Amino acid sequence: MSIQVADPLIGTLVDSRYRIRGRVARGGMATVYTALDERLERTVALKIIHPGQVRDTTFLDRFTDEAKTVARLTHPNVVAVYDQGTHHNLPYLVMEYVRGRTLRDILADRRRLTPAEALAVMEQVLSALAAAHRAGLVHRDVKPENVLVAESPSGSSLVDAVVKVADFGLARAVEASAEDPEAGQLMATVAYVAPELVAEGLADPRSDVYSAGVMLFEMLTGRVPYDGDRPVDVAWQHVDRDVPPPSRYAAALPPSIDELVRLATRRDPSARPTDAGALLVSVQAAREGLAGGNAATQRLKPVVQPTVMVNQVEDRPSWARLPAPTPPRSRASRRRQVTLADRLRDVHRRIVNDPNGRRALAAGLVGVLLLMVIGGWWLAFGRYEAAPDFQLKTRDQAVVMAEAAGLQLRFDDGVFREDVAKDTVLGQNPPPGERVVKGGTVTLTLSKGPERYLVPNVIGKAKDNAIGDLKAEPFKLVVSEGPPQYSDTAPVGTVIATNPEVGKEIKPGQPIQIIVSQGRAPITVPPVIGMQFAEAEKLLRDMKLKVTQVLVNDSTKPRGEVLEQSPAPGSGVEAGHTVELKVSNNVNMVAMPDMRNWRCSDAAAHLQSAGFQVEVEGNVIDRTFGTVRGQNPEAGKPVQQGQLVRITCKQ
Repeated sequence: MSIQVADPLIGTLVDSRYRIRGRVARGGMATVYTALDERLERTVALKIIHPGQVRDTTFLDRFTDEAKTVARLTHPNVVAVYDQGTHHNLPYLVMEYVRGRTLRDILADRRRLTPAEALAVMEQVLSALAAAHRAGLVHRDVKPENVLVAESPSGSSLVDAVVKVADFGLARAVEASAEDPEAGQLMATVAYVAPELVAEGLADPRSDVYSAGVMLFEMLTGRVPYDGDRPVDVAWQHVDRDVPPPSRYAAALPPSIDELVRLATRRDPSARPTDAGALLVSVQAAREGLAGGNAATQRLKPVVQPTVMVNQVEDRPSWARLPAPTPPRSRASRRRQVTLADRLRDVHRRIVNDPNGRRALAAGLVGVLLLMVIGGWWLAFGRYEAAPDFQLKTRDQAVVMAEAAGLQLRFDDGVFREDVAKDTVLGQNPPPGERVVKGGTVTLTLSKGPERYLVPNVIGKAKDNAIGDLKAEPFKLVVSEGPPQYSDTAPVGTVIATNPEVGKEIKPGQPIQIIVSQGRAPITVPPVIGMQFAEAEKLLRDMKLKVTQVLVNDSTKPRGEVLEQSPAPGSGVEAGHTVELKVSNNVNMVAMPDMRNWRCSDAAAHLQSAGFQVEVEGNVIDRTFGTVRGQNPEAGKPVQQGQLVRITCKQ
């Protein structure tokens, strides 16, 4: 169930005409509301531009000019613009309200569409863009967020859906108001931006063709062609790389689909179709190819002309047809109406002149009056009954009570309550005991229980962005910053942990602490695996690190050899950090010590005290002053106590 967030504009009357009823969506340039046009008594969509987009005094003039141009664009697949104005110095548009979802919402639910559905949606999008291109308009921001889909009530397939394109000209008006002349080059969403708009800041109908091709790629594969850490990196990939074929990410796509995407997304604008109408022909051919291979595929013809013809009405489902024009009445029809009026006047004269006729007329009037009295009583009192008391009943109990009373129930969005269990009735309309039509509907407000949310995942985000997400609706958390910590992987200034942890339940406004990375620690842990513990310990302590030893008894390595270390080699740590070393405790095997450059007598004594048999080789006059120049086994080799060790001494 969606969560309605309080908005100060809800309930506001804009321009003494449009009563704002609710917020639909909030985007980067504007917020969209539903509103009631109190003059024409119809529901409309009200798009109010954000204050940050109004960058100079000429923006309103440009916005007004674009609104007038788009308002003249009449097409069944274009969201109509009814009116424009300003509210508290913020420009707004009054548009047709489409009861449906955006293509972005549908892709979020389903991830990808079937080829038949994707081509059906694309036909109607291109039909709208073709009408705009014929009128000299370039959309400049074609993306799933600007495509509205009224799905067919007959099923979940989008083949019979009605598609409408919104926000014609809005990107151009906002883009022209940028203070930096080159800032507008990336005004379009970077995932769909045409290469020429990135490299040169220029856009024409072929730019919309490219964006439509990328959108078709996403509908077929469930992903956009490129991603990156920064928007500018994604944008330049459109300039430097070709869009891959969708069959690379979605199996079993026919070659004609790959060719269609390749045709629309060529990096050279001159190699693309000249406008949306030209691409529409290729999409229709691809649909016919699919329909030829699958008899169950229904062909949905796009409306390429703004005028709705009679034979075109039958191509749409009945729930989405436009009203047919009312034919003018013929002269013969008007003559028949005049003749009928004359005959009625003749009947009236005969009744008035005849006494029996007058009595019959009086009786008829009395009967009509009696029916009116009875009907009035029924309308005012007889058709009503007292509404039952549903207060504090559970949802299931309320359903049983309504069925027993012959009433229908409707449930609104509900409210959060800390002290009332979920699905308990908090209010009703009409109230208990008030009149309700027999068989009518009672609206119930249910408790949604305590308001709780899961801590959002802000790990890896920049500190300011993470704080903004945590303070935003609906969380409204109180954010504090804990002591920064070193991290080998997280860049400086990014969040590496939260307290409470990500995914934990929290209340709105609850305090939450973020831990921010201060980058890599200043000391890099060296590799010491394979070294003798004494040597490794000296190396680490010289680097101002602490060392702990864990003995491993079942090791096959020589005694004293380092087997493992934690942290791993190359890790960043700060001074005083403890490095844990796992060391072999094999009592049967030790590493041969390095006796080179020892005085020969000292070396022999040392080895004998360690339990080795020693044999001295070499031509020396006095072993006391000879120096060890060689040894067997070599230093570091595993040896056992009692083993024969040879040392070579030279004078």
